[in-house]
Amino acid sequence: MSLSSHLSELKKKHQHLSDAVEDAQRAPGVDGLQIADLKKQKLRLKEEIERLTA
Repeated sequence: MSLSSHLSELKKKHQHLSDAVEDAQRAPGVDGLQIADLKKQKLRLKEEIERLTA
């Protein structure tokens, strides 16, 4: 897998998690721990993207 395709996949996953966080925050009864976990996953992806592009 080339670096550019890997970055593209990471960015897609990051956007998917971003959408999931927004949906979870709007949904009633969603556990705060689930939202926190999604945010942590999103942050890990962001850090990986930044590391690979630096």
